[in-house]
Amino acid sequence: MPVEIPKESWSTSVIEVTLGATPEQGGTRGRTVTVGGEGTLPFLHYEGAMPRRPVVAVEVLDKRPEDWSPLLMEDWGDVLDDPVAWAAKGVELGAELVCLNLESTNPDGDGRSPQEAAETVKAVLAGVEVPLIVLGPGQPEADNAVLSAVAEAAAGERLVLGLCEDKNYRTIAAAAMGYGHLVIACSPIDVNLAKQLNILISDMGLPLENILIDPTTGGLGYGLEYTYSVMERLRIAALTGDRMTMLPFICIAGYESWRQKESKVDEGVPEAWGDFRQRAITWELHTAMSLLLAGADILLLRHPESIQRTVRTIDQLMEKEA
Repeated sequence: MPVEIPKESWSTSVIEVTLGATPEQGGTRGRTVTVGGEGTLPFLHYEGAMPRRPVVAVEVLDKRPEDWSPLLMEDWGDVLDDPVAWAAKGVELGAELVCLNLESTNPDGDGRSPQEAAETVKAVLAGVEVPLIVLGPGQPEADNAVLSAVAEAAAGERLVLGLCEDKNYRTIAAAAMGYGHLVIACSPIDVNLAKQLNILISDMGLPLENILIDPTTGGLGYGLEYTYSVMERLRIAALTGDRMTMLPFICIAGYESWRQKESKVDEGVPEAWGDFRQRAITWELHTAMSLLLAGADILLLRHPESIQRTVRTIDQLMEKEA
């Protein structure tokens, strides 16, 4: 006797957002990437349409990392000294996007100028054909200056600029509107705060089609369950008609996974923790898989093997039953 699977009926779908612009569209990208469009919860193909696959972005720093796990340092090798080569290697491994983190512009660190950062962005754009996500140093004033310079230098490329938070969204959103880019709206793991920030940004005149939601990602064992719950609530709100939640998710999974002791420490830990390499890569993979099932449209990952295995998993999850 066949079993009838109960199905939900959703009234709306997630807004589609396109990253990058080809020469015909005013940019230089060899291809664009469109995310969103889901009319169902993640990978429930029998229940509704999921026309756009989730994608992976390789996280690239504009300087050699100083505090990354030794495993990451070893497995990436010499490309860590060259963001262009690093980005190209990530794309070769299967990443459909490059996320360039302008860490060297942190005024408490190297303090590189916004103009220098803009030159790095242009070099990476010239070195790969995929769309680019650009993250500032993580300080509101520095983010404003750096991302404004980057937006102007790469006008028309439909970069994704981040992070827009309640302290600095006005300047970054204005730069995105002025030069044809997208933004990441980042709020601290809360449905109402995420929705409120989307309202504030869209009230400035930036179309919702140019906004991605960063719900703030917790790593495995460090708040992932709460992140999952908030993402699920946001997605259900989107599918039931709340327009200010109908935006694709971008999740910074690599950073959250690799900053934990389980993926950074090989010595002085319990034997039960097991093999360091397997443990560390699994920490990022399990974080990524959970976020995919919560509705992530873009995953920012760090390890070469994590990128490849996540891309293969997405391929399998997107296979529809005959």
